[in-house]
Amino acid sequence: MKTFHFKIQIKGIQNPPVWRRVVVPVDITFDTFHQIIQAAFDWSDCHLYHFSLHAWGAKPVYKIPDEEGYDDYEAEDSRTVKLSEVFSSPKQTFTYMYDFGDNWDHSITLEKIADETIISALCTDGKGACPPEDCGGIPGYHYLLEVLNDPKNPEHKEMKSWLGMAKNDRWDVNRFDTIAANMRCADIPLV
Repeated sequence: MKTFHFKIQIKGIQNPPVWRRVVVPVDITFDTFHQIIQAAFDWSDCHLYHFSLHAWGAKPVYKIPDEEGYDDYEAEDSRTVKLSEVFSSPKQTFTYMYDFGDNWDHSITLEKIADETIISALCTDGKGACPPEDCGGIPGYHYLLEVLNDPKNPEHKEMKSWLGMAKNDRWDVNRFDTIAANMRCADIPLV
């Protein structure tokens, strides 16, 4: 069995950057890949997504057909197109857009194609805490960090409560747990 080794990074977040390395079978669909990305980053899969050759504004290539009005452009169904139909050599890049409101733009790079057998998708490495859902994209995430780092900010208590954080908890921008990411990835059926 062949596998793809990808590095996926959220564009626009630095210090630290937020990225994950995943290993997946070459014959999974883009929709299954979407679910694996969600698991690796610990997103909650509650927003629309698409894959394309370029960033937001480019014509999507693969997505799930939508019943909420975002179907005004032609795109192939991500549930039927396999990664092997698009990726063929290392260094190929692609874009994954998640949440059309917050616009989480991810850069996908195929790092390696290997002959190996895996029984579930793997998250082999990563860096940086994934931003919380619905925080307002890159600008909102930066503002959230500013508020969380300033106990005198009038929104500090409210933001911590919204995130389910206890009074003495701190948001760790470096937090990433490979074991937890792999447990989430193992739950994704590779169909």
